[in-house]
Amino acid sequence: MIFKQKLSGIIKSSKSNLVIGLDTDFDKVPATYLRYKNPMLSFNTKIIESTYDYCAGYKINLAFYEAAGKKGIEALEETVKAIPRNRIKICDAKRGDIGNTSKLYAKAYFDNMHFDAITLSPYMGFDSISPFLERKDKFVYVLIRTSNKSADDFQSLKVNGKELHEVIAAKSLKWSKNQTGFVIGANRLKEIKKYSSSKDNIPLLIPGIGAQGNDLKNLMKNLHNKLFLINASRSVIYAGDVNETQTTYMPKVIAAAKELNSLIKSLRN
Repeated sequence: MIFKQKLSGIIKSSKSNLVIGLDTDFDKVPATYLRYKNPMLSFNTKIIESTYDYCAGYKINLAFYEAAGKKGIEALEETVKAIPRNRIKICDAKRGDIGNTSKLYAKAYFDNMHFDAITLSPYMGFDSISPFLERKDKFVYVLIRTSNKSADDFQSLKVNGKELHEVIAAKSLKWSKNQTGFVIGANRLKEIKKYSSSKDNIPLLIPGIGAQGNDLKNLMKNLHNKLFLINASRSVIYAGDVNETQTTYMPKVIAAAKELNSLIKSLRN
């Protein structure tokens, strides 16, 4: 099954366009989990169990796990296994290297860890993307228009009358329409409207709702296809206080996920 079909099916069956970012910072793991052999893994497992009913999948930012050393890598590998097969698994890696290196990244994250999709930086061109496209059941989210303050250092530079991010988007779709989507920040409403309105039915991965404070109502007004995923990380997984017990912490996580998912659904319909 190609990714677009899987994504569409999971969005329908889960009744959700929310992905929860498991950006688990070891220093922010609630104290009650520190007694476990691998606190990050135990915390993640509980998050997944608690939020499964309110999301279409999970996005894992590799930086948090790499920074935690051996325990972090173990938590990464086991967390991916803990995500049910009927939920999307996104590797937020932002990789982008020469072809030979990208082949190894594709092997690591698609073949070994069994992620469904990965975020990629397109700066090095087709060489850096093509190894991921060889797995026909997998998907790439290309960084197009990000929300960070210095995004315009490069993304808005003019190339033959177009901004660089527009050139990259057009080129990426030529490489593969079936396996290519875009990462676009929630504050980039013009681009979200443009690409979600495309006849190519482009899946969008949209960070910036929740802790980053962008407006969900404005975002939803500018979304015009059904294959979008809105990511929320800190606002969900850190909804409780670090010193709370599991008994009081997880209900707050559940409430945050449920509330955001319900709001997205109400604005979508």
